[in-house]
Amino acid sequence: MDESENVLYYFDTDSIRCLSAAMPSKLARPSRDIPSFALYGEQTRPDGAEGVHIELIETRSGLYDWHIDTHVHHGLFQVLFLFNGQVSASIGDELWERQGPVAITIHPSLAHGFRFSKKTQGYVLTVDQQVLFASSREHGDLFAPLFVAPLAIELGAAAGLRARLEALLDQLLAEAAWPQRGHELMLEWLARAALLLLVRAQAEHSLADQSGRGDFALYTRFRAAVEQRYKEQWQVGRYAGQLSVTPTRLNRLCLRIAGSSAFEIAQERLLLEACRQLTYLPAGIATIAYELGFQDPAYFSRLFKKRYGISPSEYRAAPQQPGTREVTREAR
Repeated sequence: MDESENVLYYFDTDSIRCLSAAMPSKLARPSRDIPSFALYGEQTRPDGAEGVHIELIETRSGLYDWHIDTHVHHGLFQVLFLFNGQVSASIGDELWERQGPVAITIHPSLAHGFRFSKKTQGYVLTVDQQVLFASSREHGDLFAPLFVAPLAIELGAAAGLRARLEALLDQLLAEAAWPQRGHELMLEWLARAALLLLVRAQAEHSLADQSGRGDFALYTRFRAAVEQRYKEQWQVGRYAGQLSVTPTRLNRLCLRIAGSSAFEIAQERLLLEACRQLTYLPAGIATIAYELGFQDPAYFSRLFKKRYGISPSEYRAAPQQPGTREVTREAR
């Protein structure tokens, strides 16, 4: 691919540094024997090609007896979403054996190839480097963790992750097949949303590796319990009892992983809901306080002001202009 083709954005070198600085300083030069494709089997991209391409694994692999030989893509990031089936992936000098659900990330110029089990199900998402570089202007190196080195991200552990990814990829496929107004923007937004879910999943895997998977699983169960019970304002001891641990162990775990005590995490979730209801619901402040389990609306108001520096009524009255809400919450 000629990297001068399909430039979707003004080529701002400052924005590129955010992502490229986090990538390996030396990428192995592909051998002359390794072909370079736009998409596998296509030597060049057509003029006006979109910055995001999505297809089912079977669409291209089925044509080659489920075997994609080693090749590279210049200027293109690629993610293989494998939901059902197995793949033997040649990634650089390594051979990976993976079973779905898993996502494999590949940065530009990395030699790779795949041999799939028959009837494998999943998607191949290809994103022009300019789409990610444009994101780096506003969000720094947000997507860099996915492409600093090739990754195999398990998708089965996090609750709901697979379903959310499949929904986004299905929407991408539908948008690609039936372009409408704002077509390219929609493709880019959906692609970035899918990649951001992978960034979150990878961050959780990294945290779990650092903290120990058993402890991280316990912390995840605690957060799920908080999500279910925060309006009942359970005490830490009750959460600990449900999880079959001592309050001391639960607090130490939360402090190590989240930097906050178990009580602070539960209270933060409660006050976050208070902020949402004050913003989006017309109910009175006393009604919201009762809804959130407070017996005394005045105590709710004092607690809210202590946490955010302003009263619930002042929070509600504050103009919802960009940056306003963030400024009022600096007291945190």
